[in-house]
Amino acid sequence: MKIQSIQFNAVIKQHGTMNAAFVEFPFSTEKLFNKKGQVKIKAVFDDKVEYRGSLAKMKTDFHVLILTQEVRKQLEKTFGDEVSVSLIEDQEERTVEIADDILAVFNENLEAKTLFDKMSYTHKKEYIRWINEAKKSETRENRKVKMIFGGEEEAVSFHESASFFDIIVIQIILEIFFAIIENGLLGDSLS
Repeated sequence: MKIQSIQFNAVIKQHGTMNAAFVEFPFSTEKLFNKKGQVKIKAVFDDKVEYRGSLAKMKTDFHVLILTQEVRKQLEKTFGDEVSVSLIEDQEERTVEIADDILAVFNENLEAKTLFDKMSYTHKKEYIRWINEAKKSETRENRKVKMIFGGEEEAVSFHESASFFDIIVIQIILEIFFAIIENGLLGDSLS
């Protein structure tokens, strides 16, 4: 039996002042999917850009569907533009492809692997993307070390209470801080 897609048009809305966009889902997820909370979906925007994500209530009375910067770039659309959406419930298991060098690190650090396995699909995907997008091999290696450091006991409790994006922001700030120190840009102010 082929799953019927749900289609609608919506205006791309901006979340506050952030560079974050969403569309409102105009139907009841409870009636369509028998779910009140998050619903995993596969969507196609404007019949050309595929996206795998979720319908979720983001402190709203209605469900929203996120449009990432990448999706908006591919659509050549921004806040206030209308987009057509076709979606179905995604019932397939979500897996993240992990490169051999990262798997090797996990095999040597089982605590980190256990922590990683407990993360949501999105957090796993973003963590691996963060490592894979490193332009230099040195940066890639540093990011793998930072990922494994997250497996240490002190970091585990931090990871459990912080969102993945909080962790990435902190890691980026630390990278900038250490780059400033390494390049001597603080002068004698720390002496």
